[in-house]
Amino acid sequence: MANYQLDARKYFQVGEGSTGEYAPAPLEDEIPRVAGKGLDGIARAPEMTRHEHIMAIRNGDLGSLHSWELVTAMDGPGTRMTVFFAGCPLRCLYCHNPDTLRAREGTVATPEAILDRMSRYKAVFKVTNGGVTFSGGEPLMQPAFLGKLLRGAKEMGIHTAIDTSGSLGRNLTDQMMADTDLVLLDVKSGLPDYYERTTGRQLQPTIDFGHRLSEAGVEIWARFVLVPGLTDDIDNIEAAAEIMKEFSSLTRVEVLPFHQMGRDKWETLGMEYQLKDVEPPTKAHTDLIRDIFRSGGLWTFSPILVPVRAGRSRPARTTT
Repeated sequence: MANYQLDARKYFQVGEGSTGEYAPAPLEDEIPRVAGKGLDGIARAPEMTRHEHIMAIRNGDLGSLHSWELVTAMDGPGTRMTVFFAGCPLRCLYCHNPDTLRAREGTVATPEAILDRMSRYKAVFKVTNGGVTFSGGEPLMQPAFLGKLLRGAKEMGIHTAIDTSGSLGRNLTDQMMADTDLVLLDVKSGLPDYYERTTGRQLQPTIDFGHRLSEAGVEIWARFVLVPGLTDDIDNIEAAAEIMKEFSSLTRVEVLPFHQMGRDKWETLGMEYQLKDVEPPTKAHTDLIRDIFRSGGLWTFSPILVPVRAGRSRPARTTT
């Protein structure tokens, strides 16, 4: 049963420090830091003036990142280098990485530095049928930077994936789409009101993005996070399944049970965590919801997540 006291729109109404809106021309207080944590093994960005820094961000010659890690059995097929972008337009109540919400709190890096690190794992990617996944945060908040990473990866013959809510799908250009092999699309709720209470934003852009990907033949893996009292009403789940069934290039659905791994981060950041009293769903409940998706003809996967190696300060993961 839905708990209507839970509502992500409160974060925007009370002004928690960021509107979450994507700004093509970054404001001065949105420029990310030159130094920070989470990018061990990635070369530092060169020194530059503030004007040069701002122009580099606008042109995609610098990006704001949280961290990176090397993992297997998650974020796409094979062993993958997952790069976490900083900044997100949503305020999902169950976000387990609230430290990635603001681009200005990330660490700057150049596309060349990320591509250089990526190139070191080409042999691993080839053997495991893996590749690189751009996650976050929301990678489509930095389309120019993301575009250069996608193009560079494809030039090296590396499989590419984007983990996104689809809310900024309009930022994915046709060239970027051509350089994208897989999209991990988070369909966070199936009914508009549930989606807005879950994320603070609207559902329709995600639906539109899924249709656009399907028309282009880009493979989609859909994800749905099961949160008791927030996303688990049957009507909402059935609506999410109906949306996914419309995506002709969708090959897999992952139902991910809510966990409390990110709770301490919210408290450390001084942000209200509305789900502090929510218990994770049982395995039986999660399996029942997966069966609902399966009954709609959707191939629904039960992930077993096995980290292999990680960069420091990595985000928490949603797991079974």
